[in-house]
Amino acid sequence: MRRFRTGEPIVLREIWQGRIWSARPMIVVQDDEDQRIFYTPNGIRLVVAGRDGKKLRLPEGEWDLLERAWTKGRILSFSWPYVGHAILLFFHPDRTPWVWYVNVEAPLRQTELGFDTEERLLDVLVVPDRSAWEWKDQDELEEAVRRDLFTPAQAAEFRAEAERGLRRLLDGEPPFDRDWTTWRPDPSWPVPELPPGWDAV
Repeated sequence: MRRFRTGEPIVLREIWQGRIWSARPMIVVQDDEDQRIFYTPNGIRLVVAGRDGKKLRLPEGEWDLLERAWTKGRILSFSWPYVGHAILLFFHPDRTPWVWYVNVEAPLRQTELGFDTEERLLDVLVVPDRSAWEWKDQDELEEAVRRDLFTPAQAAEFRAEAERGLRRLLDGEPPFDRDWTTWRPDPSWPVPELPPGWDAV
C-alpha cells in the first residue's frame, strides 16, 4: 500500500464483524513506517451506528448509519503500526486544548481510502498538561463482556493496552516529548468529506 501524502483527505472507519460502525473523514498530517498523525477539523460530516435515530453504545443487533456533524472542536490523533491504541488531542472550537484521550482500538489496517479499525470501548481521559487522568467507559466494556461481545481475557488485555498508551503519554515518549497543544493545521487544508466508496466493506 502507498503512503498517504500530508494534507490528503482519508476516511477512518470502525468495523464490527464485517459491518461499518462509524466512518469519519480526516486529513493526513504524517504517514510513515513508524507513526501516523491525522487531523479532524471542526464541522466535518461523519456517520455513526444508530437505531431509531439514536446513536448506539454497543454493537448488537441491526443498526443504521446516521449522519452527524462534528462540532465539538478539532482533533489531532496519533497512532502507530501494529499498536492497539491511539492517542488523541482534542481542541475546543476556539483552538484551546481540551483533553488528551487514549483510545483502545485494533491496530489500523490500511485501505484504498484510509484505514479501518475496531473500537475496544475502553478509554482514558488526560488533562491537557497531563497532571491528572481518569478512566472512561469502563461500564460499557463491562457490559460488553456480560453480553459476550468480548471475553474477560480480552477486557483485561484492553485495560493493559490503555495503561501502555497512558504511560507513553505521561512519560513523554516521542512524539509527546514536545508541546502539541500549540499545534495548528495548514490553513490551506480543506474540510474533508466522506469519499465515494466509503461504505464498501
